[in-house]
Amino acid sequence: MKKNVLVIAVFAVAMLFSNGISAQKFRGLDKSPLDQVSYRTKADGVTAKVIYSRPQLKGRRLNKLIPEGKLWRLGANEATQVTFKNNVVFGGKKVKAGTYTMFAIPGKTEWTIILNKDLDVWGHYSYKESQDVVRVKGKVSSSMAPMEAFSIAFDKDMNLFLGWGYTVVKVDIKK
Repeated sequence: MKKNVLVIAVFAVAMLFSNGISAQKFRGLDKSPLDQVSYRTKADGVTAKVIYSRPQLKGRRLNKLIPEGKLWRLGANEATQVTFKNNVVFGGKKVKAGTYTMFAIPGKTEWTIILNKDLDVWGHYSYKESQDVVRVKGKVSSSMAPMEAFSIAFDKDMNLFLGWGYTVVKVDIKK
């Protein structure tokens, strides 16, 4: 009997330790969750897609998080990426179909929005101006209600909107 209890005890301890060794540890939720937004039509399907991370204000001031005149990754974590299925006119400038990183330089009345060839980059730390495809101006307006999380959206005409706090920036896109 004692031998059976000892075997069971040893087995239980072995199972306890082996379970801890083989158990996968998952990290918690991102503070700036990954999101994507697409522009689609019935005829063409998805013609534009943006993948970005959504930082939160959490009581902080927008101009402290993204100072005017300074390069910003347009989101959090990895640089925001935009993919165009077809050639487009982005902010008045021709852009070939493809995938680009998107950056911004905020201003009071307009933001400079940048499409860049470097892909899979973290933030804007390795940004190279020599890789810019276009730089366009986006008009700044105000929203009626504040947006806690940075957000990107397309309207029915494919225009791109960037919003955070009370700030909304519009970039015209045409097929």
